[in-house]
Amino acid sequence: MNRSTADTLFNRRMLRDFLRGSRLFFLLSMLASALSALADLVAPQIVRIAVDHVIGGAPAEQLPAWAARLLDAAQGQGTMQRQIALLTAALLLVAFGKVLAQYGYEVSKTRAAETLVKTMRDRLFAHLERLPYAWHMHNSTGDIIQRCTSDIETLKNFLAEQMTNLIRVVILLLLSLSFMLGMDPRLTLIAMLPVPVIILYSFFFHRRIGEAFLDCDENEGLLSAIAQENLTGVRIVRAFGRERYEQDRFEAQNSLYTDKWMKLARPLAAFWSIGDVLSGLQILLTVVFGALFCLRGRMRPGTYLAFLSYCAMMTWPVRMLGRMIADMSKAGISLDRIRAIMQAPEETDDGQRLTPQIRGEIVFDHVSFAYEENTEVLHDVSFRIPAGTTLGILGGTGSGKSTLVMLLDKLYELSEGQGQIRIDGVNIRDIRTDHLRRSIGMVLQEPFLFSRTIAENIAIHDGEVSRGQIREAARAACLDVTVMGFAKGYDTLVGERGLTLSGGQKQRTAIARTLVQRTPILIFDDSLSAVDTETDAKIRSSLEARFGSATVILISHRITTLSKADRILVLDHGQIAEQGSHEELKTAGGLYQRICAIQSGIGEEAAE
Repeated sequence: MNRSTADTLFNRRMLRDFLRGSRLFFLLSMLASALSALADLVAPQIVRIAVDHVIGGAPAEQLPAWAARLLDAAQGQGTMQRQIALLTAALLLVAFGKVLAQYGYEVSKTRAAETLVKTMRDRLFAHLERLPYAWHMHNSTGDIIQRCTSDIETLKNFLAEQMTNLIRVVILLLLSLSFMLGMDPRLTLIAMLPVPVIILYSFFFHRRIGEAFLDCDENEGLLSAIAQENLTGVRIVRAFGRERYEQDRFEAQNSLYTDKWMKLARPLAAFWSIGDVLSGLQILLTVVFGALFCLRGRMRPGTYLAFLSYCAMMTWPVRMLGRMIADMSKAGISLDRIRAIMQAPEETDDGQRLTPQIRGEIVFDHVSFAYEENTEVLHDVSFRIPAGTTLGILGGTGSGKSTLVMLLDKLYELSEGQGQIRIDGVNIRDIRTDHLRRSIGMVLQEPFLFSRTIAENIAIHDGEVSRGQIREAARAACLDVTVMGFAKGYDTLVGERGLTLSGGQKQRTAIARTLVQRTPILIFDDSLSAVDTETDAKIRSSLEARFGSATVILISHRITTLSKADRILVLDHGQIAEQGSHEELKTAGGLYQRICAIQSGIGEEAAE
């Protein structure tokens, strides 16, 4: 099976899944649309009977059986008036039926469309939440948001507006053509001359419009990404005076996006203009030749009026068919972009999915790792952390410090042949991922806070955490006094990405959030960098008293932060350059001693 066929099959399965819950409403809307089309088709026949048979006196033998019975019921004194009144009542009844059908169509269509959108958003969001961390690192947030909004809206519009009208289009086309053939085959042939041309040029524009729409969609994603980055990083933009640069960057992308739509507008304008000309030509041919047939006695006036009505009815379905093909291009592109998310493999547990009780002994056994095809970030790294001890990690930028803890938390997968990571003797590949992560508390260098209260941010892992537990964790993180100084205390609303708090306050909030979980393994990835030295010492002292039994990994550039660790690793270019206690390393003559000397104020020359 080639890739194109596989993608098509996946799209069909995905659509079937999305349509669960809305399928019945779509069917009801299509049924109502069909009833509305039938009402449209009946009305010209009533007018034809009134003009040709009631007013014009055409023989009753030419009437359909139902129409003959209807007129026979109005025989007697004032027959013509009674028949016209009866036909008028029939027209009103048909019109009322159409109103009811149209109302049912709009209600069921709206219900179907909104249910579909909710299902698509729920499925997409749930899938995005389960995608690997590495996938999110390779896809911009702005583009993901654009796929979850604009592309969903495009797909919804196609299914709700075009597909629900499909049965109406088919009924109008087939029955209108049937009635027209029954009234005058020759005039029907003349009226149908432009139709093949309309269908052919619709398919011709289908590919061009689809390619142009894909280009527009991708550039809209880039524009959304720029806007999202600037809104979330507004403080950085202001701090560095980059407003003009970012504005120029946004305007350049916006101009490119506008140009793409202008480029798309040209084939669209040609598509609709040609359609208008051909539809007008169809009506013109019908009017001219129909009038000639009437003058020559080949067609009655009522039949002529009915024929014009059916011809007009056919014009809309043919145009709709063309529009459906054009919109199908856009919907197909949007479906492919949504498929790119839904087709991405979710994070899975490949091992035995064990849930052992974790005490905290950690072993890295000949671990090597590279991001995709890049140079190895870690090379043959081996070390052991006994349960309940503290390991400090020191290293320059790009030395692999953060990669170690990302691998331990299975945010990145360690492939076969790249070594093993074991916790309490169990390979982490065999430990169920959610169980592993609930056992590891991690505080990152750049903590993310949600737009909620401070209390909600600290207790985000469990809504049942008491206020007392929240304050206890905050005191351990040296945050309680600060928070109680706020007007609303722990009910203070944190701005988007924690903008209402300072860098140190955000880090301490993230530390409290981790501490309240009471996990057997704690990781602090340079998470004390934004606090002063005195607060750093207080937090470390509090952590030592509170979590003496936990296994702690401290990543830091501060020697004072690492000095109390039971063991310290010094990483250099993805390898362990030194390891030992603070007292051993500060006199070992290596990189650790040099950094220790610089930070203690001795100076680089003296250290050398």
